[in-house]
Amino acid sequence: MAKLALLAVLASLLGAVSGEFSIYAGYGFPPPNPSVPYPLPPACPPLSPAPGLKVGHYADKDKCPGAEEIVREVVEKATAGEKAGLIRLFFHDCFVEGCDGSVLLSGTDTERTAFPNLSLRGFELIEEAKAKLEKHCPGIVSCADIVAFAGRDASYSLSYGRINYRVPAGRYDGKVSRANDTFQNLPPPFGDLALTTAMFAAKGLNQNEMVVLSGAHSIGRSACSSFPDRLPPAANSSTAMEPKLAGQLTATCSAGSSVNVPQDAVTPDRLDNQYYKNVVSRDVLFNSDASLTTSSQTEDLVEFYAGNLPFLGGKFLGPLAWYHDFEDAMVKMGYIGVKTSAEGEIRKTCASINKP
Repeated sequence: MAKLALLAVLASLLGAVSGEFSIYAGYGFPPPNPSVPYPLPPACPPLSPAPGLKVGHYADKDKCPGAEEIVREVVEKATAGEKAGLIRLFFHDCFVEGCDGSVLLSGTDTERTAFPNLSLRGFELIEEAKAKLEKHCPGIVSCADIVAFAGRDASYSLSYGRINYRVPAGRYDGKVSRANDTFQNLPPPFGDLALTTAMFAAKGLNQNEMVVLSGAHSIGRSACSSFPDRLPPAANSSTAMEPKLAGQLTATCSAGSSVNVPQDAVTPDRLDNQYYKNVVSRDVLFNSDASLTTSSQTEDLVEFYAGNLPFLGGKFLGPLAWYHDFEDAMVKMGYIGVKTSAEGEIRKTCASINKP
């Protein structure tokens, strides 16, 4: 933990000195060139869903009845910021090595030490749930499943019950966690539409699902070091940040790149369709969000989820559809790279693999 804290401080200091280091070099990308698209990372083959997951996996008497309730109780007492962190933790886990709890492993050069993961939150909550489950039914519930349950429960809470889905479970915990694997797997905030789409496709998620899951940026906060490419806004750009927001953020971020700001200033602690309204009005922090308006297909979907399409009751149907589509996309993401018993284990503690 001391090393993680030191790395976070160093990243903050370096970000204050050089905006390029804090975001582009941190992800292994060169600084942007307006005339050249961001290069695609090394090819990431699609990870096929593994069989064996099922809803109610732990409900059987020989498993761990009440496991999901134990996780839910831990999540319910968390702060809004911690709940937002749990949703992000699920995403960052599944996109690197699959949904196997690899992001939870601590140590030198693990995923947790990689630049894109230094701001992750929720590790203590996962460990708290794991400790309670080990007392209730030792050696049964995987850390990977706890992360999946916590992501669902956090979504339920922050959406005021509008997002509520059943989580297929039965995952095993992975034994591999490498810092370098994060860079070619996690979509960066400065990516254009082609890059973000390709990185989601590498995980078996299509462009529509990418737009749906981007809606999670309706919650949480981000450091100013995450969007230096957006300040000041580019002149004559259809995706440039809205000038009023850009001016406010320029003033706020002048205090340092480690300053945190809401990703959605309108409903910062509510998981809702406000994100899509923000994309339309260009009130978004990241280029990956703004780029959703650069294609007619993604722009139409953004307008639909924002409730801006007049036909078919679009004002109400769009937002309702997003909640449903978000549920489906979260379930599908939870199948990425699932480990079998031959490949994984059930960890005793989530921060370390079991001793032989």
